Order: sequence, then structure tokens, then C-alpha cells
Amino acid sequence: MTPRLVALDLDETTLDRNSRLSPRNRAALERAMGQGVEIVVATGRPLGTVPQEIRTFPGIRYAITGNGAAVCDLTTGKTMLRHLVPEQAVEQIIGIVQEEKATLEVFIQGKAYAQGDYIQRPERYMADAQTKVYVQTTRTPVENIAAFARDHRAELDSIDLVVADLETKAQLREKLKAVDGVYITTSVPRLLEVSNAACGKHRGLQFLAAYLGVAQQDTAAFGNADNDAEMLSWAGFGVAVDNASPGCKAAADYIAPPYWEDGVAQTFETVFGI
Repeated sequence: MTPRLVALDLDETTLDRNSRLSPRNRAALERAMGQGVEIVVATGRPLGTVPQEIRTFPGIRYAITGNGAAVCDLTTGKTMLRHLVPEQAVEQIIGIVQEEKATLEVFIQGKAYAQGDYIQRPERYMADAQTKVYVQTTRTPVENIAAFARDHRAELDSIDLVVADLETKAQLREKLKAVDGVYITTSVPRLLEVSNAACGKHRGLQFLAAYLGVAQQDTAAFGNADNDAEMLSWAGFGVAVDNASPGCKAAADYIAPPYWEDGVAQTFETVFGI
């Protein structure tokens, strides 16, 4: 198949460990767009942390961000679709986190905020060297993240619960089941990502497909994590890179080579004929 619309997850799918496009992936995207394929970003990141290389990539116009919390037009800066965390859920989430070994990140209009001491030492929350750099270069520090979240409870695009260990993550996920009106997913072991119940990358892709007049069967999606699984299931052709989580692979129609072998480009070349 040659799809008309392709949604690409970024981290450890399309981008390398340094959040950059490889030359081969870049060339594949350029060829695809040259043949009329619409390439869209589909990421758990808020818009403000999407790499500049992607935000200004010629021909990439649309971005699904925050796991579907927003759909943005990168050329005009317009937010085409936006869902906020329900206000009543914010206080519940703050209370749940304060009982556990965890902290919060909150996102407002594509900008990320976190507690200052967490930003200084994110390794206490299972952050590796690359993640530490990402956190320290994209998060705005606040003195008290719980108070900040309460003060801005009517404005939150999404909330990340950042955990110190997997046992805490499991406990928090169980407690979050009691919170109404939210969508819960995860992209990496250290995070639980919470947004409005109307969110999900798959819903963002569905919105864009309808907006662009593209049939579901003419869409494709690439991903590597649990937060990509529903998008891969919804797309006409779902592709998981070989480094993907078991849940993501189970949702896919095709398993591509891992991201470090340019699995996106290889799929464009060998499966799509681009």
C-alpha cells in the first residue's frame, strides 16, 4: 500500500536517542511528501518540546501533541483541537501523587512545568542521561508543582505522573482508575500520562483524517510504545518498530526494523514503495 496520510511517533520511532532525524529517515519523508503523502507528527510531547527540526520541517503541517490533547497547525500556529484535563480530576490526581513516591509535570498550551528540585535531579525518577538533558532543557521550574497545578486547574492540557520505581507506577495506575473523565497511557517506564477522556493519539489521527478527507484505510501510523497502540490499531496500516513495547507490537500490522536501523525509512522503501 501507499498511504495518503502517515502519522509518526517521534521518540525511539522516527527520531534517534538525541531527538534527531537520521539522514535516511529525512530523505524518506521528503520523498513521501514529494509524492503527495501527508506526514503528521503524533507524539506524547507537548508542542513546545517538539524538536525545532520537526516543527520547521518543510511539508509537515500538522502535529498531534500531548497524546491527542491538542492538534496543531504548525504553519499558522493555530490549535485546531484541544482537550483539557477536567478540573475535578486535577485535585484527585494531586492527592493520589502526594501519597506515593512520585512527582508531577503539568502542561499548559504546549509548555511544560515541573518542580525545581525534580528538574535538577531527574535521575531520582529513573531518568537516564538523555532523558535528564531533555527534562532540564524543556521544563520550566516552579517552587511547588502541586500548588501550581491547583492554581491552573482550568488550563491543563495534560499531566504526567513521574515515578521513582515500577512498583509505585503500578500502585498509581490502580488508584487512577477512580478518577473520572481521564485518559491514562504510558510511553516510557517512568511516566503515567493523564489527559481528558476524549484524548488518545488515535482520536487525533481520526480527527485529522476526517479534516483532510482521507479514508481510514488510506492512513498509516508508526509507533513504539503503549501510547501508540490504539493509533496503530485504528490506522489502515499500523507499524511498530522492533524496539516497541509488547502492547504496541500486538496492535501492529507490520513490525519494522528498530529505530536505530531507520525502521521508518525502511518501511517507506520496502512496503510503501517510496
